[in-house]
Amino acid sequence: MRIGVTVFPGSNCDRDALHAVERAGATPVELWHAEAELKAVDAVVVPGGFSYGDYLRPGAIARFAKVMGPLEEFAKGGGPVLGVCNGFQVLLEAHLLPGALLRNTGMRFVSRRVRTRIEKTDTPWTALYGEGETITLPVAHNEGNYYADEGTIRELEEEGRVVLRYLENPNGSANDIAGICNEARNVVGLMPHPERVSDPALGSEEGLRVFRSVLAAAGAKV
Repeated sequence: MRIGVTVFPGSNCDRDALHAVERAGATPVELWHAEAELKAVDAVVVPGGFSYGDYLRPGAIARFAKVMGPLEEFAKGGGPVLGVCNGFQVLLEAHLLPGALLRNTGMRFVSRRVRTRIEKTDTPWTALYGEGETITLPVAHNEGNYYADEGTIRELEEEGRVVLRYLENPNGSANDIAGICNEARNVVGLMPHPERVSDPALGSEEGLRVFRSVLAAAGAKV
């Protein structure tokens, strides 16, 4: 299985994501932002870091990058797409997921590990976890405060589209939301970083199952 990882100027978690993909047992493929080509990948990860134009609003300019055209078509066609941190912001700006990510309520950059709970396992990125399972993941963001209007929040909750929830809310996110999916459940956005805990050398590999899940969902051997 081939999993693409987009690379924007300023991406700083692309190497981590590529390493996690390789450790999961898939072939990692770099997808340069200025090329409108997905290189026949089976899934796509939009990693964290900083995409150009973040001074305007995180992800606001990056969502118009050439790679986003085929990525959006891939997602709309049911292809598995994961956005992590800044990647989550990019997917929101591209309207592949609803809502927005605002400045943290404490008005400070937050960087620490937080306890989270897996809420749903019926997505290609959470399939190998147990519903209700608690895992500790790193966060590192300035705009991680998930916001949506009351109707959208209610819809996400009623449709079971909150896939990850903070047990220790670091940013003020509505309903302690740490990750959501789209209606088709193939596109997932997570604020915490699973790739940063995907190797024992990093102190934990609790996040590796995110990447192994997409292989399992595709029927690949993990």
